[in-house]
Amino acid sequence: MYAIVDIETTGGKFNEEGITEIAIYKFDGHEVVDQFISLVNPEREIQPFVVNLTGINSKMLRDAPKFYEVAKRIIEITEDCILVAHNAQFDYRILGTEFRRLGYDYKRKTLCTVELSKDLIPDQASYSLGKLVRSLGIPVTDRHRASGDALATVKLFKLLLAKDTSKNIIQQSVKLHKKNKLDSKFLNILDTLPSVTGVYYIHNAEGDIIYIGKSNNIKKRLNQHFTGTNSKSKKLQRLVSTVTFESTGSELVALLKENEEIKQNKPLFNRALRRSIFTHALYSFVDENGYINLKIDVADGRKKNITTFTNRQSAKSFLTNVVEEYKLCQKLAGLYKTKTSCFSYDIKECAGACIQKETPEAYNKRVNALIEKHSYVKKNMVIIDRGRDVDERSAILIENGVFKGLGFVNLNYQINNIEVLESIITPMENNRDAQHIIKNYVRKNKRLKIINFN
Repeated sequence: MYAIVDIETTGGKFNEEGITEIAIYKFDGHEVVDQFISLVNPEREIQPFVVNLTGINSKMLRDAPKFYEVAKRIIEITEDCILVAHNAQFDYRILGTEFRRLGYDYKRKTLCTVELSKDLIPDQASYSLGKLVRSLGIPVTDRHRASGDALATVKLFKLLLAKDTSKNIIQQSVKLHKKNKLDSKFLNILDTLPSVTGVYYIHNAEGDIIYIGKSNNIKKRLNQHFTGTNSKSKKLQRLVSTVTFESTGSELVALLKENEEIKQNKPLFNRALRRSIFTHALYSFVDENGYINLKIDVADGRKKNITTFTNRQSAKSFLTNVVEEYKLCQKLAGLYKTKTSCFSYDIKECAGACIQKETPEAYNKRVNALIEKHSYVKKNMVIIDRGRDVDERSAILIENGVFKGLGFVNLNYQINNIEVLESIITPMENNRDAQHIIKNYVRKNKRLKIINFN
C-alpha cells in the first residue's frame, strides 16, 4: 500500500517552513482507496513568491485547522504505507519537522518518483513534475496545489509501476508487509484478487517472486493453484506468502508482460515457460519458375517467418483457410503433393499456377497480400487493444518490424504523437517469443485496431 503525498509550504529558512496545504492519496497499486486533502494554518508568514506560485495566502488559512488538528488523520492514512512523493526527501522532511514540533517521531519508508522516473524513463528534458507529466501526456489540473500535484503523481506512479518489469518496487512493498501466517484455505489471499485479465506474481515470505502467471480471470486461476494436487501446485501452496497482480485489460499485454518478466526475474517455478511454445512457422520461398511457394516447417529463429504456430496441425489449418481465402494453389502452398496440376485446378478453383498457366506476377500478388497481412517485417505500427479502464486503451509499438514495448493511453494525442508514445511505453525485448505472441494474437483477433505510421 502506498500513500502518495504532496505538500505546499510557507517557504523560508530550512527546517523553519510550515505546511499550508497537504494532500494524501492512499493507493493500492491499482486505484485510490482513501484520500485526505486539507489547507493547514502554518501559524507563520508565507513568503510572497510562494503566494504567487500557489495562490494560497494568509487570509485563506485563517480558519484552516492547525497541524496538530490534522496530525492524527495523517498518521492513520499513512500507517503501513510506503510514502511516495515527487522529490520525496522534501515532503518527508517537512512532515518529520512538523511532527517533531509535536514531540512525535514520524517514520515511514519512502519512494521518490523523481528518482524512479530517472531510472525507468531516462533521457527526459526535465524531471520537474509539471514538465515530466506534460511530456508523457498525463493530464494535470490545479498545478502547484497539493491535490492537483498529488493526483498527477498518482498517475505518474501508476505508469512507473507498469514500466518496472523487474518488479523491484512491488517486491520492496511485499517485504514491508509480509505476513507470517496465512489462512489454511488461502481465502485471505483470494479475497484481495479481482476477476480481471492481467499478470499475477506469487511471492514467498521474503517477498521474492517465485512464480509469474497470466490469466483472463486472476482470482479463478489462483484458486486453481491453491486447490491443485500436482507437485508444482503443492510446492506453491507451501511457499506462497502473498500474491500481487497487475491488471492489463488486454490479453495481448498480459502475454507480453508475462513473457518479458519471466525472462527478467527468472522465478523458481517458471522454468517450463522460459522455453518457446511456438514450435512451427510458415515460410515462403521462390521456385525456379518465379512463383512464391509456402511451407510449414519447424520454427527456426535464424530464418524470417510469415507467422508462427503452437503446433503443426494449427499451422496446416491456417494454411488451408488462407489458400481458400486468397485463391492460392494447393501445390505451391505445400498442401497437395503432385507433379502435375493440383486438385483445386481440376475443380476450377485454382487459376493454374501449378502448371504455369497463371503468370507468376498475377499469382505472387495474392501471395504477397497474404504475407503483408500476417507479417510485420519492416512495418511501423501501433496495435490498439483494451485498457485497464473503460476510457483507457493499451498500445503495442512496432518500429521497422521491431517490437519496442507497450503502454496505456487515455488520449488520441498520446497515440498519434510518436515521441510521447515512446516515452509512455515500457521498453521490452524484441525476442522471438514476443514476435510469436504478437503475430499469433493479431491473426486470431481480426477486430484489433492497427494504426500504421511512417
